[in-house]
Amino acid sequence: MTPPPVLLVLAGPAGSGKSTLCDRLVAEDPAFTRVVTSTTRAPRQGEENGVHYHFFTPKEFDDKVKAGEFLEWAWVHGDRRYGTLSASVLGPLLLGKNLVMSVDVQGVESFRRLAAKNPFLKRAMATIFIVVDHERLLSRMRERGKDDEAEIARRMETAEAELREAPKFDYVIESRTRDEDFAALRAILKKVRSRVPAA
Repeated sequence: MTPPPVLLVLAGPAGSGKSTLCDRLVAEDPAFTRVVTSTTRAPRQGEENGVHYHFFTPKEFDDKVKAGEFLEWAWVHGDRRYGTLSASVLGPLLLGKNLVMSVDVQGVESFRRLAAKNPFLKRAMATIFIVVDHERLLSRMRERGKDDEAEIARRMETAEAELREAPKFDYVIESRTRDEDFAALRAILKKVRSRVPAA
């Protein structure tokens, strides 16, 4: 019997390593594909459209919202929008593909609401929050070298609010090293597979 598809939805503060975990799972487990989410922010150095994100102008994003193409979308960090296209999730799941994605906590709340009305999505989905202590998170953000101090301060403020959402998630990873976090993700995947009845 073919096991039913799994959708792992990872969230956590900027710098928590959620994107790294998604990439590693896809690299080490050929059964998984990463969901590419969408944003209106500018690409960072080395980021490719359609690989790291679907990069849209605010106008393009608006048009897709009006056309009902997003499963969920939200304003994040004040002036940017992030969202997930329906075609990036429901299509592959219906074809039996396992998916992993990283979204912000607002996006996860939207997914929970959708899953409440969609038994197929509810059966496939597991939400995972990555908890990082304050000092470790601050040092990771600085080590990344992607943001100035003002942006780091803004992201830390967002992180404090996000961390309060952790109890709403199906599973929590207490972030330590990259290898320990990945082992924790693997253990969660095992639990998710055991709870999903085979088709």
